[in-house]
Amino acid sequence: MTTTWTIIGLRHQWEHPVIGWLLLPAGVILSAFACWRAAQAPYLDDGTRRFWRHLTMACGLFLGGIVANTVDAVGGTAPSQRIGPITLTWYLAVLAVTLWALLRLPSWQRTRSDWLRFSLDACVVLVTSTAMVWHFSLRDHQQWTAQTGSAGAMLAIVVVGCISGVTFVKVAFAGAGRLNRRALHILAGGSAASTVAGSLTPFFNDYPYLSTSLIAVPVATLSIQLAAVAQIRDSGGEPRERRRSRWGVGIPYLAVVAMNVLLLTTGPANAAESVIVKIGAVVSTVLVLIRQITVLHDNRRLLDTVDGNLTELRRFQEELTYQASHDHLTDVANRTSLDAHLDRLLTGGTPVHVALLDLDNFKTVNDRLGHRTGDRLLQTVSARLTATVGAHGLVARLGGDEFAVVIFDAGAAPVTALLDRVLTALHRPVEEIGSLPRYSASIGVTQSRQDDTPEELLRRADVAMYAAKELGGGRVHWFDAAMDDRAADSARLSADLEQALTHGEMFLLYQPIVELPSHRRAGVEVLLRWRHPQRGLIAPDVFIPMAERSGLILDIGLWVLENACRQGALWQHRYGDDAPAKVSINVSALQLAEPGFVADVEDILARTGVDRSRLMLEITETAVLDSGPALAAVRELRQRGLRVALDDFGTGQSSLSLLLDCPVDVLKVDKSFVSGSAVSNAGAAIVEGLIGFTSRLHLEAVAEGVETTEQAEHLHSAGYRLAQGYLFGRPIPAEAVEAAIDETVKKKSLSVG
Repeated sequence: MTTTWTIIGLRHQWEHPVIGWLLLPAGVILSAFACWRAAQAPYLDDGTRRFWRHLTMACGLFLGGIVANTVDAVGGTAPSQRIGPITLTWYLAVLAVTLWALLRLPSWQRTRSDWLRFSLDACVVLVTSTAMVWHFSLRDHQQWTAQTGSAGAMLAIVVVGCISGVTFVKVAFAGAGRLNRRALHILAGGSAASTVAGSLTPFFNDYPYLSTSLIAVPVATLSIQLAAVAQIRDSGGEPRERRRSRWGVGIPYLAVVAMNVLLLTTGPANAAESVIVKIGAVVSTVLVLIRQITVLHDNRRLLDTVDGNLTELRRFQEELTYQASHDHLTDVANRTSLDAHLDRLLTGGTPVHVALLDLDNFKTVNDRLGHRTGDRLLQTVSARLTATVGAHGLVARLGGDEFAVVIFDAGAAPVTALLDRVLTALHRPVEEIGSLPRYSASIGVTQSRQDDTPEELLRRADVAMYAAKELGGGRVHWFDAAMDDRAADSARLSADLEQALTHGEMFLLYQPIVELPSHRRAGVEVLLRWRHPQRGLIAPDVFIPMAERSGLILDIGLWVLENACRQGALWQHRYGDDAPAKVSINVSALQLAEPGFVADVEDILARTGVDRSRLMLEITETAVLDSGPALAAVRELRQRGLRVALDDFGTGQSSLSLLLDCPVDVLKVDKSFVSGSAVSNAGAAIVEGLIGFTSRLHLEAVAEGVETTEQAEHLHSAGYRLAQGYLFGRPIPAEAVEAAIDETVKKKSLSVG
């Protein structure tokens, strides 16, 4: 409205000029209120909130300046454009507070090079702006001074221009925290427009009743209001640093162009002004040249950084490729790399041999010495494999303790010689690992055929390796076609085993345990048998390992436990004290490791009603070798009143140490110490030694595999009171056990009668 008043005043002289000044305080008051509301926004940080508080204070000072300016303009005898010292003081205070508020806004992080380039850009713009201001305004300062009454008006206009520049700095480069960017744009534009309006004073020389303040003040207050509204409407998101816009990069070059245009348009009439413009043009050009040099330097440094990053990226990619194709523990090739290598060789028609190697007794190393020691052993094995194979082939780790060796084109004899050297290298003691149990390796090897695939080669080598294990391990075994037949036969038998329970093919036999020297029955051991519908009886040492490998042993073991308990309960009910005093049932390592095994045992005992004091669970040494769930299950079973026997005692590597941790009631001495070639020498000494410490530990000892009367007499003289073996009876069905019990009961009744 005041702008309209001023424009009309160019054509019409107002009789009461004071009317044009009356609306200015209202605009300032509205601006102050808007700034105060913006300062109350809850999402603002302290720095931005402080900025709007300072701007509210500046509006208050602005109100004082407008009142003083009104008095200067219309309070005298005649209207004038005079700006008195009091008005100038108020306006300068407004400018000082605003400038202080802008400078205290939070800034973004910039590099030293960024600040150098910006400083050069600012100098170029400053030189150009100074020349422009001088050319268009300041050179006529006498006219300004005469018109406004002092040089203060010019000073105020220049300072307003500085505020506009500072605002631009905050927007374009230094940042402004959470201050709304649109608000900064509005403030910058308002400052610039207000400066331009204030510089129009020379054009109002013939209109003393008008003032540029009537235009500059509304523009300034409107921009403040709009900026505050933009801040209030902001959602309060996190501040984001912006890159300098492209037009901002071109500002120094535009300034040089403007300076040269000014130079070309400046006539020779004013020599002093021409010199000033020339100096400005040269200085701005030199500054742009320096800026360009710094940019080239930064670009070169950036290119060097990019080259370094690319080199590092290539190195990182090579490292990733290496890790993807190599085993992280042993640093040899992994399964993926092995398959790709074999595929290339077979596709190219290169004949190769593939050897599959598996460590024997590796689980014992892990169980006894820990997985870290096992890892060190694997690292040693891979290093020895790599050193022995060398350039003759590729070594890869397939997982666990299984390695593969791809041997390049060579005959059977060189391959055999190489693998023999491998076995020799692996059998050497590992000095880095102290008390390492004896370990060896089983190796299966096969030769490639036409149309072979990596999977088929590894399968045949795997079949040959398991054949080497079945022969005792620690050897090399070549694949032959008969192995495939045996493997296929084993697979068919394993499939039949899955149906054996449901088809009723499993049954139990009972082998007597007797007292020495009377041979009186002291109990029975429950033995599992499988009668195959086509193949007849399958030996336990054939189907039990199958069941353990497939996990079927869990279901089979529970079936054995339940049927044995049911039979024991039947005997107790039928024969009372004449029933077998002990029913010994074998439990596999997998069963013991099952979390719910103890609960399953309790459930079976409750359902069958068997007397738990007449049961004995037989476990193997390897089942409780590590202090894991199996050992915890054994301890809990004994706490629940069940007796535990350690089967095949003396054949493992940790038997004596186990007795310190594993609570057992009975030791069953393995038959290898009782019968066979060992009985007359070391075996006899072991048998006699075992009975000595079992009596001191208050354990019972049962000698297994007794086949002759001489063996029974020797065991009795050594101190054994319990034994079992073919001498006392072979495994028999429950009916035969009952017949023997009936015979014993009959004899007892006859002797009493």
